[in-house]
Order: sequence, then C-alpha cells, then structure tokens
Amino acid sequence: MKGFYQVTETIKNQLLSDVNVKTVTTGDITKIDLSKQTIFPLSHIIVGNVDNNDNVLRFSLSVLAMDIVNISKDEVFDIFIGNNNEQDILNTQLAVLNKLVQVLRGGTLHQDLYQLDGNPTFEPFYDRFENEMAGWSLSFDVLIPNDILIC
Repeated sequence: MKGFYQVTETIKNQLLSDVNVKTVTTGDITKIDLSKQTIFPLSHIIVGNVDNNDNVLRFSLSVLAMDIVNISKDEVFDIFIGNNNEQDILNTQLAVLNKLVQVLRGGTLHQDLYQLDGNPTFEPFYDRFENEMAGWSLSFDVLIPNDILIC
C-alpha cells in the first residue's frame, strides 16, 4: 500500500536533495533536540489528517523549514538588515519549500502520482523555539492513489 511511510519518505528525500537542508525529521517537534547546531538547516514534516476519498488519499501536511539565527557583534549600520542572518534564512528556506511545492505541482513527484491539491500557504516564523530560529511553515494537501481494493 502506498501510504503514510511512502508519503513521508518521499517528502523527506525531496527535501534532503536540496543543498539548503541538512536534516529532516517528523513527528512531534518538541521531541527533537533543537539545541544541536549540527542538524541545521532543518526541515520537519508534520502529518495532519488523512481523508479517504474513494480512490484517493488526501494527506494534510505541514513542513517547517528553519535555521539558527546568527547574531553578529559588529556595529549595525543598516537597520533594515540588522546584525543577523534572518533575511538570508527566510530567503533560502522559502526557496526550499517553494521547490518542494513546484515538484509536487508539476515535477517528478507529480508524475509519480504525489499531487499537490489546492494552493499551499507559506507562513514565516521568528524565534519560535528555544533557540533563536527563523524559517517558514508550509501547509498543503497531497493526493495519492488509494491502492487498497476490496476485491
């Protein structure tokens, strides 16, 4: 059966193929040791509901893409950019998630019958966890064939 394992593994592999992702996790994010700097940039997959629509399973997913904000001790001359890499993180992690969406929308994953349904939502976050982090949360639905037959 093409199901939970296959969807999470496929999304994980797609994320890891990006140079701006070092680690991919899933499940309860509070159980991930986010104090380890060696795991960043990190993407985290959260599986929400799965709807059974006859021949299709609809997975509601969220993917968090984040990195640790580095604060420079140098004097700040540009208050727009500030003295950290937060804008760089937002730029690269949005690109990671945008690439995932495009591959689901019409790329290789779409051709492999992992198909994006509807319009995904990207939401930025800042300092969401115990470390000072920034990144994006992506919410979307993926349709896959339901290959369980009652015959």
